[in-house]
Amino acid sequence: MLVNIGVEAFLPASQIAVTTPKNLAQYVGNTYDFKVVKINQERQNIVLSRRELIEQERNERRQKLLAEMTPGDIRKGTVKNITDFGAFIDLNGLDGLLHITDMSWGRIGHPSELLKVGQEIDVVVLDINREKERVSLGLKQKLANPWDSIESKYPVGARVNGKVVNLVPYGAFVELEPGVEGLVHVTELSWTKRIAKPSDVLKVDQEIAAVVLGINREEQKISLGIRQLEANPWDKALEKYPPGTRVKGKIRNLTSYGAFIELEEGLDGMIHVSDISWTRKINHPSEVLKKGDEVEAVVLEIDKTNQRISVGIKQLSEDPWTNIDKYYKVGDLVTGKVTKLASFGAFVGLQHDIDGLVHISQVSEERIDKIKNVLKVGQEVTARVIKIDKSDRRIGLSIKAAHYSPEQLKAEQAVLDSLKPGEDLVALQHAFDAADEAKQEKPE
Repeated sequence: MLVNIGVEAFLPASQIAVTTPKNLAQYVGNTYDFKVVKINQERQNIVLSRRELIEQERNERRQKLLAEMTPGDIRKGTVKNITDFGAFIDLNGLDGLLHITDMSWGRIGHPSELLKVGQEIDVVVLDINREKERVSLGLKQKLANPWDSIESKYPVGARVNGKVVNLVPYGAFVELEPGVEGLVHVTELSWTKRIAKPSDVLKVDQEIAAVVLGINREEQKISLGIRQLEANPWDKALEKYPPGTRVKGKIRNLTSYGAFIELEEGLDGMIHVSDISWTRKINHPSEVLKKGDEVEAVVLEIDKTNQRISVGIKQLSEDPWTNIDKYYKVGDLVTGKVTKLASFGAFVGLQHDIDGLVHISQVSEERIDKIKNVLKVGQEVTARVIKIDKSDRRIGLSIKAAHYSPEQLKAEQAVLDSLKPGEDLVALQHAFDAADEAKQEKPE
């Protein structure tokens, strides 16, 4: 630009302002103060600068501001620049940093959510470093810290409303007001449902109600609960389902150790595999139950601490082994169907839901290599009771002894009693465990 100071002088575009303007035409015709920075008499050339005067004036103002400014002052400023971590504010000659954490008591993702370049704002002076000429500024400090009166505003037990602002694997953060967030732990979402992660039941920006469980003002933490909005069904479980109560419900789920029956919405009872039958060794509940079945059971125990209700099916009826003498005695002829095959014998289903075991040596007078060559599951057989063991709940049967005389029976029983423990024809527990061998062998 050419400037008339009595003679024509040259003003570089970079020297008209602190930053080089895009439009120089806006300065044409205006009068300013300039500093002569260079004179070349041979070329009759004079170079001017307005920028040096501006910077000198700003430096004087900056030194004055640094000298008179104290923490706690409220100053007017203009947003000069915005970054990810904050904004630089021009305090009329001195730049100060307004960090994102000092903009609001609430949650902010980016400074541009609150500020824009050129905006005039009032800020609070937080800290001054006169040696490095650095000033830290705050915006939220103009308002009272909401945590100062947090206990009176959100007392424990109070019902509050808020917005879900963040979901993490262990819980949900809920904004009660700007600067105040509470955490709903995943275990506080429901009394009865096992929720794997909060995102299964909540969404960000969702408005929810909750109950204040605890406050730590020093750490600025509030514990919230959603399940406390409803009555805890476990509080009345013992009153509603005392041990001995007969209940009905659908099988909701099967596991390797038992079945879960729905007593009411959100309240399940667990039938352990050992409480399904008095007499049969059941390896998996799917052998007698399936999902969706409606069954009747008896409440056995309520563990409120661990929120468990134990129920049993076999307790609906009397244990047949308590009166086994009324049903069977040694020497009786019985008829039943083969229910399982094992390498050492066959199980036969008798009345009263009792299984007897025919050892492979008791099927025929002839030697048998494989039980499946002579017996099939579902086949009806007639056998004689040759042993009853009440203490171990075991019945031994013999097909070949169906036509034996009493003397022959005594002789055969002596042979059976001499079997090794691992070969005991009436060791039902071992027999059932070994019965899987038959499943693994393909039919010939």
